Amino acid sequence: MVQDFLEITNNILDKRKMSQPQLLMQLQQMAEPMLNVHDIQLWLDKAVAWGQADIQDTQRDTCLHLSRLKDFLQKLLSNINNMSSTTEIMKRMPLLGQLLGRLCWNPCVTADASSRGQLFQCLWRLYSEHPGNALERKANQWIQKMLRQVAVEGEDAAAEALLKHACVPPEEYRLKVLRKKVALLQQNIRRRCSSLGDISQRCSCDDMLATSEACVPLVTCPEAAPLIDALLQKPVSCVRAALSEDFLDVLSSAYSCHHVSLEEKSVVSLWYHNLPSLEEAVLSLLECVLTNMRLKPQEVMQKMAQSLLPKACAQHCSIFLVVNDIFRSILKRTEGCTSVRYLIQTFTICFLRELAAQQLQMSVSMKALFPQSPPSLLVPLLTLSSDMPEEAWRPHLNWLSGSLQRLTEEEEERDRSGGGSTRGHCAVFEAWFLLVQCAHWVQAAVQLLVTSGPEDCVPLLWLLTFYHYPTNRGHQRAQQLVRFREAWDHLHSLFLVAVHSPPVDNLQSLVALLSPHPQQSLFPLLILNLVVNFAVFVEKSLSASMVILQTVVNQSGLVDEAGCVLSSLELTSNKGSDANRVLLRIKALQNILTHPHTLPTHTHTHTHTHTHTHINAQNHTAVSSSLAQGFFRAPLQNDK
Repeated sequence: MVQDFLEITNNILDKRKMSQPQLLMQLQQMAEPMLNVHDIQLWLDKAVAWGQADIQDTQRDTCLHLSRLKDFLQKLLSNINNMSSTTEIMKRMPLLGQLLGRLCWNPCVTADASSRGQLFQCLWRLYSEHPGNALERKANQWIQKMLRQVAVEGEDAAAEALLKHACVPPEEYRLKVLRKKVALLQQNIRRRCSSLGDISQRCSCDDMLATSEACVPLVTCPEAAPLIDALLQKPVSCVRAALSEDFLDVLSSAYSCHHVSLEEKSVVSLWYHNLPSLEEAVLSLLECVLTNMRLKPQEVMQKMAQSLLPKACAQHCSIFLVVNDIFRSILKRTEGCTSVRYLIQTFTICFLRELAAQQLQMSVSMKALFPQSPPSLLVPLLTLSSDMPEEAWRPHLNWLSGSLQRLTEEEEERDRSGGGSTRGHCAVFEAWFLLVQCAHWVQAAVQLLVTSGPEDCVPLLWLLTFYHYPTNRGHQRAQQLVRFREAWDHLHSLFLVAVHSPPVDNLQSLVALLSPHPQQSLFPLLILNLVVNFAVFVEKSLSASMVILQTVVNQSGLVDEAGCVLSSLELTSNKGSDANRVLLRIKALQNILTHPHTLPTHTHTHTHTHTHTHINAQNHTAVSSSLAQGFFRAPLQNDK
């Protein structure tokens, strides 16, 4: 495999170089007189004699004649470079193939780097990139056979004897040669493009395709890693700086199977050049996160950053458009899957952070990144809630809610009048998709609902309902909005009235709200999200919040889900003047979920959880089935 790399790179590159018009003219000026058949016959006789002699005689005689042989091969190369085709060469030098073939089979000749390089150049000068007749096609097959022979010449006893005499193990020799060749090619690849827009002028980028082709068998070879990184990281500033598709496919397969390690820049470049490798990376991330229901929000954020996808998308708009389109397609098929929404939201948060860091070096318009989204919503939604004063959240969210409501009402009106269009439905979906990506504003709305009054809560409740029920099939959104308002009224009175221990009947009605409903598996999770946010952000007693939260989640069987919501809030609640108080309440609430015995003793007399064991079992089974596609997570804000 190592020798395949050496023979292909040495000769494809040299052949391409010799094909340039400038070099051909130079060679013609320097050409030696045409070799005649007699010269070739003399060396052919010598090669035949070497093949018939014993190993020691062959070694001794070859060493005596090696210098003159190299001079002859150089003259031969100069002559055949002046000929237009393989057909012309074979017509003028009919014995050339026999001579080169016998020399390639002689390990005493191929063991010498200089003569071996000359043989490679002669063979590849005979190779036809576009064979025009049967003779040239036959010559190509023969040349490939000769190259394979030279590639395995280390297995020959004579070659091994030479290396052993030099006290160099064959494998060590090959690796040293490979490293040296890799270093030379790497240096050549990293040279700046020199064509200056002149297509007829030779450019350092001309060798990119040939070198990448030569790297195919060496993708998993550690010694070739520097060259592979150099190929991938070469700036694409020239039309001739193309990489072999075979190289990219093999490399993508090896990387996805963890058989090769690449630098960060190389991974991003691989995705940029090879669409299947990018798709594989996105689907692998989705599978990793969505099949592991025990992942905490912090772990999801960590896996997202480790995937390099947000960074790659921030560096290349084309990569982001592909990744975004994959998320769009998956979201259409899994509209009600909260785990998919959370994953998309987490990706967008990480992407916006990386994009903010990249803005110092490059500037990309949001319209270019989100070409299908309603332009009027781009800046308002993509602005991070953490970058805006909290006192500005409510008017901002009221405006967003009003804009989205008008968009949906216009489309519903067109549907009722029979003038609905695919374009209109697409606009609503794209608006919802953008809201899913920027769900930090949905979390901000949930947080504001804790301190809202009966009048202030209407636009926030509509926004939250649209987020979970975007299509309004069968007036589903309108029905859920009514139920959501009733649940908010109940929570508002429960948390604001409670001082120490809320009435048992009120708690049981809240547990009933968390019970699963036919075809409405999302509703309990929405209510749970509100319950946790009320417990965290309400200004009332912490002890009362602890009683309410522990009672309802224990009896509804949603302890793990409540813990996930708290973990999400912990990630996002580190900004603002009230951050310390909020974080302390989150820690206390997490503690009572994981260690129930820490709940203050004076509150236990009012819980009566033993009377609701059957409710706990039924609710846990039903809600857990609704979470089978993934975990429930509260939307994140930016946690910078």
